[in-house]
Amino acid sequence: MSAAIPSPVDLIDLPFMRTALAELALLAVAGGLLGTWVVLRRLAFFSHAVGTATFPGLVIADATGFSAQGAGLAAALLYAGGVERAGRGGRAPGDAATGMVLVAALAGGVVLASDVFHSGGAVDRLLFGTLLGLGRGDLLFSAGVALLAVLATATLGRAWTAIGFDPDSARSLGLPAARADLLLLGVVAVAAVAAIPAVGALLVTSVFVVPAACARLLAGGVRAMLAWAVGIALVQGALGLYLAYWLDAPPGPAVATLGAGVYAVLALAEAIR
Repeated sequence: MSAAIPSPVDLIDLPFMRTALAELALLAVAGGLLGTWVVLRRLAFFSHAVGTATFPGLVIADATGFSAQGAGLAAALLYAGGVERAGRGGRAPGDAATGMVLVAALAGGVVLASDVFHSGGAVDRLLFGTLLGLGRGDLLFSAGVALLAVLATATLGRAWTAIGFDPDSARSLGLPAARADLLLLGVVAVAAVAAIPAVGALLVTSVFVVPAACARLLAGGVRAMLAWAVGIALVQGALGLYLAYWLDAPPGPAVATLGAGVYAVLALAEAIR
């Protein structure tokens, strides 16, 4: 039975596995850093919704040959702008309106894929990703997003930390709270689009929420949480990819399932402790 277990070295030796591993490493940097702010600002629902909101646009782009990244970015940024405006009016971004967007985006995307464009297998690929079919363009886009996440954390991390713990005092300190909020939503929206080819519109939370949620159970401060989130995302991605290769399972769902399992174990241990 041990002979059936593939060697972990295959993740580096096989070109398509190497590309998938590099993509997951780049997403781990972006997801770990941005996911920390997502968890601290209680934007987990937004990070899930923004990926799903791009689904109809991605279906249209896939069927017409338009740039999927362009369509996804347009939809995600429009959604992020709408959430920020709703927040200005005193309404929480994770309210019933967000749920309506999720339902409408999924239903509209499925209708377009099945009845209008007859996209067939494109639905599974757009919803759950295709880590083993990534190209150079996907890697370059994710590398740009990882760099953006690092720069945003370095320049706006103080503002996001203050707003996350005490929004009222953050404003009194003269921090650009409204602008920082808008930039956070925008950066997360862009990063979600980068993750969609790898894990799909429905599993964006496996990159931007789960590692940071695990890190919050382990870390004693924001800096430690950032480091833990990136580290957990790296391990989760590599191990999930290896399990998918071993079990001949879809990589995106394998990574997401592994992350959920790790969080469940950590949460149970925390509850017992």
